[in-house]
Amino acid sequence: MRELPGIGSYTAAAIAAIACDRRAAAVDGNVERVISRLYAVDTPLPQAKAIIRGSALELVPSDRPGDFAQALMDLGATICTPRAANCLICPWTSPCLARQRGLADVLPRKAPKVAQPLRVGIAFWIERDGEVLLRRRPERGLLGGMMEIPSTAWQDELPHKPLEAAPVAARWRHKAGRIEHIFTHFRLELEIWRATNVRDATLPGGDYRWVPVADLAGEALPSVMRKIVVAMGKEAKAL
Repeated sequence: MRELPGIGSYTAAAIAAIACDRRAAAVDGNVERVISRLYAVDTPLPQAKAIIRGSALELVPSDRPGDFAQALMDLGATICTPRAANCLICPWTSPCLARQRGLADVLPRKAPKVAQPLRVGIAFWIERDGEVLLRRRPERGLLGGMMEIPSTAWQDELPHKPLEAAPVAARWRHKAGRIEHIFTHFRLELEIWRATNVRDATLPGGDYRWVPVADLAGEALPSVMRKIVVAMGKEAKAL
């Protein structure tokens, strides 16, 4: 099941246990909390995930594993909650090591967040007769093969001569908008420059095409690019 698109370890285990009656540990955030407290797992997340998954699997009974999976999720959602765990009515009060050691309120531990580096760039919103210019990103690399609002490279500093990176020559309105987006390893800030009524522009080499604003919703635009569409006031027609 994990080879199917969109099926991760949790979903595959939940299907196996609940639908197929197989011994599998469906570990979501609630289950991680229950198991980390039950065994007083002091290793911070996400490093502790393998330990928690192994401990959870040892508890799964061969009889009615689906019911056990759902009960464990419900235990974390309703009793062994993130704050103010209701230990007095928990069926695992006695064996819970976190309760015995007074650690229930601090488990599971989480690794300290690392400050994300900031990258900046300029996105060029280019219009003509109700159409917007899009560009396909290279197949390799971040957001590979997806369509985008043409932009400069995402670097530590804005380019000193940003118009040299614009795909067409036009009369630009500086800073028509601005968006922020969080990727896994960095934070991105994009200034939006706008040019309208660009009719006879010569497009550079590359995969560019004009797309009607009304058709933007059907394009493979990543979330960061959809934020630009919203910032330009086109969300009512495009999203």
